[in-house]
Amino acid sequence: MMNPKKLVRQVMPATGIRVAEETYRKGRIYALQAKFGFPARGARVIGVTGTNGKTTTCNYINEMLKSAGFKTAMFTTAVVEMAGDRQPNHTHRTVPLTADLMAFFKTAKEHQVDFVVLEVSSQALHQHKLVGIPFEISVMTNLTQEHLDYHHSMQEYAAAKARLFGKYCNPKHVVLNRDDEWYETFESASVGSVISYGQHGASTARMKKPDLTTQGGEVDLNYKNTQLSVKTPLLGEFNVYNAVAAACVGLTLELNPQVIEQGVAALQTVPGRMEQIVEGQPFDVIVDYAVTPDSLEKVLVTLRPVTEGRIMIVFGATGDRDRTKRPVMGQVVAGLADRIFLTDDETYTEDGASIRRAVMEGIVATKGQDKATEIADRRDAIAAAFKEAKAGDVVLLTGIGHQDYRVMGTEKQPWDERQVARELLKEYIEA
Repeated sequence: MMNPKKLVRQVMPATGIRVAEETYRKGRIYALQAKFGFPARGARVIGVTGTNGKTTTCNYINEMLKSAGFKTAMFTTAVVEMAGDRQPNHTHRTVPLTADLMAFFKTAKEHQVDFVVLEVSSQALHQHKLVGIPFEISVMTNLTQEHLDYHHSMQEYAAAKARLFGKYCNPKHVVLNRDDEWYETFESASVGSVISYGQHGASTARMKKPDLTTQGGEVDLNYKNTQLSVKTPLLGEFNVYNAVAAACVGLTLELNPQVIEQGVAALQTVPGRMEQIVEGQPFDVIVDYAVTPDSLEKVLVTLRPVTEGRIMIVFGATGDRDRTKRPVMGQVVAGLADRIFLTDDETYTEDGASIRRAVMEGIVATKGQDKATEIADRRDAIAAAFKEAKAGDVVLLTGIGHQDYRVMGTEKQPWDERQVARELLKEYIEA
């Protein structure tokens, strides 16, 4: 007997199916909001979207608001915070399930928080999960290739992101990256007052060239008659941009400039984002969530000037996700890393060997095969990298980041990359 869903899709036009799905999703959202007593009403919500940097930017904003004396609630892929109580996000969801999101807002209301900071995904926007959420400020970090398995094209991906800035979410204020190539798409979609940030001459919040060191980054920011010195201990130009995006939220809220500077600088680390692992080893180990060609490039470019020896990377690509980015990831890594250990990330329902093969195509295309070793077992790959590393080298572990499990096949397997690294480093030191 044919599956009823498949039968409906065969006899019903695609447009009709799409309208029915959207009507159902919107109706379900409103029903759940009613069930929880419309907990988001009256909330001051700040939403952050983009391909990369969402979690970090949310954390910058959260620290800045707390420095200003506000009580906050925050939901991100890596961490969830409620009125100062900070916990890991064990669901790994960027946006929680609808019922969980309403419960989150209800708890925030009970704690009488002043602001709710939300990381926002394109899928959540496309699936109407944020209908009825009163966004006061919407923030864009950047847009690069990702999720094309879901959105099918960069144009569709951008259109989904643009909902956060237009009539759909109806924010009062919008903060956009003027240096991003998709800026005009989001600016034209925006209904709120826009602050643009960047080094571009037309930016309303104009950055000078960032000063980057092994201790973090710093940049002078000029907005109208306000001068800010934005500092962050987090490495890389991309983190300076994330910090400036947060500072622009502070400017929008008319916070004291000194409070903005102190609040942004207060963020010391974000789980699984350029997180250093130290167990007394003679080389550096860094865990980062980078899962896109753009994020891999930014991390590798950031590490190059602060690395005395070689940059060694352990990485792979995720199954059941955008397949077109896999060879591109291989090309990026082959062009920027000195030593490559290609391994499994999360396979989901795909065959790990086929995923690695697609990544290796990019490595070979960039003539990086001689510096690449393929080791399917991720623990073995990390151990091999540690065994080969010497003083002055950096071993970069990407793709898993903050997560505490991996999905291999249909099974969730416990996996904390940071803990695995610590265990293997202890074995390395004791050997």
